[in-house]
Amino acid sequence: PAPSMAQEAAPVLLVVLARLVSSTWHEGSGYYVESHTNEVYAEASPPEPALDYRRVPQWCATLNIHRGDATCYSPRGSSYRSSLGTRCELTCTRGYRLVGPSAVQCLPNRHWSGMAYCRQIRCHVLPAVLRGSYVCSAGVQMDSRCDYTCLPGYQLEGDRSRICMEDGRWSGSEPICVDLEPPKIRCPDSRERIAEPGKLTATVYWDPPRVKDSADGIIKRVMLRGPEPGSEFPEGEHVIRYTTHDQAYNRASCKFSVRVQVRRCPVLKPPQNGYISCTSDGNNYGATCEYLCEGGYERQGTSLRVCQSTQQWTGSQPLCTPMQINTDVNSAASLLDQFNEKRRLFIISAPDPSNRYYKMQISMLQQAACGLDLRHVTTIELVGQPPHEVGRIREHQLSLGIIEELRQFLHLTRSHFNAVLLDKAGTDRERYISPVNPDELFVFIDMYLLSEQEAARRAQSEDPCE
Repeated sequence: PAPSMAQEAAPVLLVVLARLVSSTWHEGSGYYVESHTNEVYAEASPPEPALDYRRVPQWCATLNIHRGDATCYSPRGSSYRSSLGTRCELTCTRGYRLVGPSAVQCLPNRHWSGMAYCRQIRCHVLPAVLRGSYVCSAGVQMDSRCDYTCLPGYQLEGDRSRICMEDGRWSGSEPICVDLEPPKIRCPDSRERIAEPGKLTATVYWDPPRVKDSADGIIKRVMLRGPEPGSEFPEGEHVIRYTTHDQAYNRASCKFSVRVQVRRCPVLKPPQNGYISCTSDGNNYGATCEYLCEGGYERQGTSLRVCQSTQQWTGSQPLCTPMQINTDVNSAASLLDQFNEKRRLFIISAPDPSNRYYKMQISMLQQAACGLDLRHVTTIELVGQPPHEVGRIREHQLSLGIIEELRQFLHLTRSHFNAVLLDKAGTDRERYISPVNPDELFVFIDMYLLSEQEAARRAQSEDPCE
């Protein structure tokens, strides 16, 4: 019975094989593979063949998995890769993921127990980076590496690169571009100025600083610490600071200095028995100094000197010499006129040189000579009776005619001691009939006879008589 059964079955096998050849069926299987999708589709089952399963090695279609591999184990040996009962484990090459069962078996119905294909592993498209960009080595495929960069002025915070991994996810996390760089600010150069003639200051101008933001170019604010351009700067060095910040509040600052130099001449010393009156600061460029002599002294030489830009004074220092008293005059008025605006006169009259009051007064005045000179007081003595009457101013002798005129002009009697104090205008200011203590005389002069200039000079300078 067995051979006859085989004979009956043979024509059927030929029909089935003929049908396989004329269609897309593979080696008598119920499967075929589309290479571009790697998916395995099942067709309608053919009529169940009456075959001897043991003698037909090619039972199911040969497995070819695109971008993958099938490792098969057949009960009939390794050469039977798709015989009945063969079990195949399916894997995909690197970069692809298996979709479907990982193992299939060749079933009696000539079908594999399942279908699978290899799909390329792809990550999602990375989002754009604000103020930055990225470049990927292989798009969104597995192992593709994307490197991030930021626009100039911005710095990357986070992962510098991300890799598409086997699970279809990107490594790391999305970085951001932040503005951490302070703006660039450049101040003007430091400068030096010479004070203007007769002044202790200089007017200084400058351009505003150059400011640039390295990121978005937006500067929020520029602040100045110090005087504005065009201000007057006193002598010395002055630091000017500018501070700026951008939209991200990154700060930057710069500074420069303004130095004002006052050109100065050497400090002038007052002449002996004189003083100096100067404009401005006394020895700065453009200052003018006037030399003045104390009462009773006359200036010999230049009266004005000017401090030049070369830091040298014009002219040379004058001298203050004692005023020349000319007693060889023809009237008392001419004599007194020599003292006008220069000296005060203290005129003493006594009947004879042995007069007690006279000797006492002269002794006190000799002891107070410094204080008298300080207050510009000159003493005139008229002593004795004619024809032996003597009149003198220090060592200068007066003629009898001048003595008589002075007595008449000042109403001075010869009969007893008396004295009179004249101011610089020649006006009779005080009379004494007995010797006067110099201190009392000085208090009177200081309170009533000093000019404003004299009082100011006395307040400034120490008393040279102490």
